[in-house]
Amino acid sequence: MPNILIKVPQGSFSREQRVLLCEEVTKVASEVEQVGDDPRQQSLCWVLIDEVASGYWTCGSVDISAHAIPCIVQVRVPGGGLNAAMRSDYVQRLHQAVTRSQAADDHRIIMTSIILDEVTDGFWAANGAIWHLADFIQAAGYRHLLGQLEQ
Repeated sequence: MPNILIKVPQGSFSREQRVLLCEEVTKVASEVEQVGDDPRQQSLCWVLIDEVASGYWTCGSVDISAHAIPCIVQVRVPGGGLNAAMRSDYVQRLHQAVTRSQAADDHRIIMTSIILDEVTDGFWAANGAIWHLADFIQAAGYRHLLGQLEQ
């Protein structure tokens, strides 16, 4: 049940590319976090693309948009849901998802800064109620953690 915020410079991706980016990122999140296949479980993966206006994004105070597309990807996940190998796989696959969404004729470098935020148990709320890892496991069907519910 991740919340994923992707910040990109305005106009870096067409409407179709943004749709593809959302689909690719959702697929990565669902696979890495082992979300269940039920559409209700899949709907718990929220992805938001936020375009930053031209001139408001610099790298070292330089506008690099002619040579690169910088992307910030912030992923919030429930604490305890990912191990080190999963985190490594997640960031590699997210970078690849962004790269796959780029137009074939766009030769700018994709630069990603990916932040995995593990939200401390009991500090995430949904629909006005505090959720714990067990709630996320049950709602999202995390296959790798389902055994924890049976204990």
